[in-house]
Amino acid sequence: GAFQKKGHSALVLSPEEAEKLAKDQVLVSEFKQLKLEKEAQKNWDLFYKRNSTNFFKDRHWTTREFQELKVCREFADQKLTILEAGCGVGNCLFPLLEEDKNIFAYACDFSPRAVDYVKKNPLYSTERCKVFQCDLTKDDLLDNVPADSVDVVTLIFVLSAIHPDKMHLVLRNIYKVLKPGKCVLFRDYGLYDHAMLRFKSGSKLGENFYVRQDGTRSYFFTEEFLSQLFKAEGYEQVVNEYVQRETVNRKEDLRVPRVFLQSKFQKP
Repeated sequence: GAFQKKGHSALVLSPEEAEKLAKDQVLVSEFKQLKLEKEAQKNWDLFYKRNSTNFFKDRHWTTREFQELKVCREFADQKLTILEAGCGVGNCLFPLLEEDKNIFAYACDFSPRAVDYVKKNPLYSTERCKVFQCDLTKDDLLDNVPADSVDVVTLIFVLSAIHPDKMHLVLRNIYKVLKPGKCVLFRDYGLYDHAMLRFKSGSKLGENFYVRQDGTRSYFFTEEFLSQLFKAEGYEQVVNEYVQRETVNRKEDLRVPRVFLQSKFQKP
């Protein structure tokens, strides 16, 4: 079972959790940080090599959480062009294409191996989908997607894997292909998510930024940081709020507090 609430207040830590985070101030060395940045693509490629297509569950919740995927149309059979920025192995992409026959999707990922998995999926069809490898911080999306042509961009658990200093480059890149008046739909890790509290000391790269044992990195967003990031690149904020979700494992009597940030930003 699980329950979920949305709002603008961040999760409140217990005194023990607050003390643990306060103590953990030693940052990973600059040499190792530069190495992680240089090897980011390799580390994600190895992640997909180890886990194949089995790590993430298919995300059937996108149309429930993001009504925009349905209501942004003026009539029922209107074609919708989407860009899934950071598509992984297609856990979001294929449920969407199956559910909605009027979607054409551009999809890209940092990892060449992930892109190969998408192309090998039996549901992949070049008539409905164009997938390509792309480093969103430096490869121009206009090489694969026409300017001002996309109705919806999904940015779901992607930005957190990118160095905070480079996040603005991703938003600038996406801006070029989004139609005026259309939106980026965002969901990612929020401040004090369970995953953030589980990092052992020696994993900290910067404020709210950590490295996992496999070398992949994760940033945990505050509402304010995300808002400033998008607004600085010319977007208007429509919705930006925390989703607090408690997942309950009754068998083991475990309660896991998940915190995400779920947002919608519009190109004027």
